Amino acid sequence: MQALVLDNTDGKTLASLKTLTTDDLPAGNVLVDVLWSGLNYKDALAITGKGKIIRNFPMVPGIDFSGTVHHSEDPRFHTGQQVILTGWGVGENHWGGLAQQARVNSEWLVPLPDGLDPRKAMIIGTAGFTAMLCVMALEDGGVTPQSGEVLVTGASGGVGSTAVALLKALGYRVVAVSGRESNEAYLKALGAERVLPRSEFSADARPLEKQVWAGAIDTVGDKVLAKVLAQMDYNSTVAACGLAGGYLLPTTVMPFILRNVRLQGVDSVMTPQTRRQEAWKRLAQLLPESFYHQAATEISLDKAAEVAAALLENKVTGRTLVKVR
Repeated sequence: MQALVLDNTDGKTLASLKTLTTDDLPAGNVLVDVLWSGLNYKDALAITGKGKIIRNFPMVPGIDFSGTVHHSEDPRFHTGQQVILTGWGVGENHWGGLAQQARVNSEWLVPLPDGLDPRKAMIIGTAGFTAMLCVMALEDGGVTPQSGEVLVTGASGGVGSTAVALLKALGYRVVAVSGRESNEAYLKALGAERVLPRSEFSADARPLEKQVWAGAIDTVGDKVLAKVLAQMDYNSTVAACGLAGGYLLPTTVMPFILRNVRLQGVDSVMTPQTRRQEAWKRLAQLLPESFYHQAATEISLDKAAEVAAALLENKVTGRTLVKVR
């Protein structure tokens, strides 16, 4: 089988396509024939070595995949069954989805829900799964379509693109923030009513600014998130899931104690199975067919390292789908 393998030489991460056997795979009780994977921001950091994602080498990256069960020691899964995996440290400390086979723990797998095929599942991938969790966090915070406009930062990326489409499908009025003016038509096609330049959110925020947003999904962090928090309506919710702009948060307690703003962190890696399955079921139901044609670019496994570098340079729009077989 073919696999993208990361090695470390003199402190430098090197990615290469290698031929492996099933015996090379790490321990696990389910063997999956991987059909599709994705290229996420975390994958790009790992493949290029620009983030401290991988600590044990060699490693097969790929934090998500879809495929069919080849062999299972768990009676809940059977040969030929279609499954999805996202998170659980796969592609970070356990060999991941950028290989034609993966051996994993059955507790990490989700049966493919009705309405999806393996390809569509990976167009959604970790990015879309995270976006759904963010939307659910807004709902948990009481944000409804009647509450007002919802902002999505980093909207041109995989999480942001899916969040825009999901919010639109649920009847929300969506405003997208993007660092690329050329993506305005793309974001409006997904469902954004307006598209704002990231430059409007890059300056230092005052403790409180004019109340504008009923809810927000932030994938950027740092000054952008601080600016968003200062502009939130009273009793609003921000779901924060990314740090593409940095991990700092230069804000004050003012939005929280004077406007009752809720900042909800969203992690997709260790999401419990019950909520995980609920999110995937809703993704299958909510996303329109047009989304799968608008939001994904397909590449072959041998192009993954090249595209990873482009992703970190903000040259990739939407979701990158990797055809593993």
